[in-house]
Amino acid sequence: MKITKLSIPDLLLIEPAVFEDDRGYFMESYNEAKFAEATGIQVQWIQDNESQSNKNVLRGLHLQKEPYAQAKLVRVIRGSVLDVAVDLRSGSKTFGHHVSAVLSGENRHQLYIPEGFAHGFLVLEDHTVFAYKCSGYYHKASEVCVQWNDEDIGINWGITSPILSEKDEKFALNLSALIQ
Repeated sequence: MKITKLSIPDLLLIEPAVFEDDRGYFMESYNEAKFAEATGIQVQWIQDNESQSNKNVLRGLHLQKEPYAQAKLVRVIRGSVLDVAVDLRSGSKTFGHHVSAVLSGENRHQLYIPEGFAHGFLVLEDHTVFAYKCSGYYHKASEVCVQWNDEDIGINWGITSPILSEKDEKFALNLSALIQ
């Protein structure tokens, strides 16, 4: 497993070891002991989620406030996404900054996202299957949606009219509303 700290160092790009031969491939997508040894992070994953989406669907940006904050370990099983994490930790030197990475079934990269980050992804291919582990249960009342196109965050999604859920279209907040 190769771990790369990104421009916001608490975000980690994980490249698992993949063993391929004429039969296909094998990879260990998660191993608690190896993850803790490689990252120094002790996390208990308590919920696994999976979604299937078509091209140009944008899911996010979502986070849960304390005491229901979640860390996530995200990956793509089939297809590809532009995955984005935005630092919304109070007092962080990188507050409002974001990191993006292309995750795909082909590259098998994963992104570790600690608590306090909004997360979202743009689907780049039809029939993309996205999977993620969460350190906390979903708690609707603590969920916050951040506008995908907030100018203060400045994410270059490469698209101007994504397919959004009603929640992401009508109820998302901008960064300045989160600061208040």
